[in-house]
Amino acid sequence: MEAEFSEMRNELQSRDALWRRIQLECQRLHTELLKIGEYKDMQEIQIKHQSSCVQITEQLENKNAELLLLAQSQEHQREELNKIRNHLYQEEQSHCSEQERMKTEISDLTEELHQKEITIATIMEKASLLERQLKMELEIKDKLLAKQQLLGFRYNIIKSENAHLKEMV
Repeated sequence: MEAEFSEMRNELQSRDALWRRIQLECQRLHTELLKIGEYKDMQEIQIKHQSSCVQITEQLENKNAELLLLAQSQEHQREELNKIRNHLYQEEQSHCSEQERMKTEISDLTEELHQKEITIATIMEKASLLERQLKMELEIKDKLLAKQQLLGFRYNIIKSENAHLKEMV
């Protein structure tokens, strides 16, 4: 967009320079018209130069018509340039608003992520604690199971000794 704006600015400067040249040409032609007017006052010169005066007058009329067309064209181009400037301003405002919205959204998402990280850390701590508790309970149960197996083995030994003693008795 900035390249388009620069291109338009260059074109506008070019047209302003053209307009200045046209104004200078108008002044020169006006001076020529004054001179022609002075020459018109002199009948003798007027008769000799009547055809050239007609040509110059036609040229001046043509130049005036061209100047009028250029002035209209320049006004139209200024209107277009103003429209483009307004559009560019609106786009810049829209872009700034969008950036602010995105910054706010990023900030909100960052805060939400931070909260989730805190929650995950808390859950990990609780999971670690539960894991330790489970290991301790498993160790206790393994010890109790080993004791139970040992007691069961002793019970079977005593039972077989009792059976053997009953036979002997």
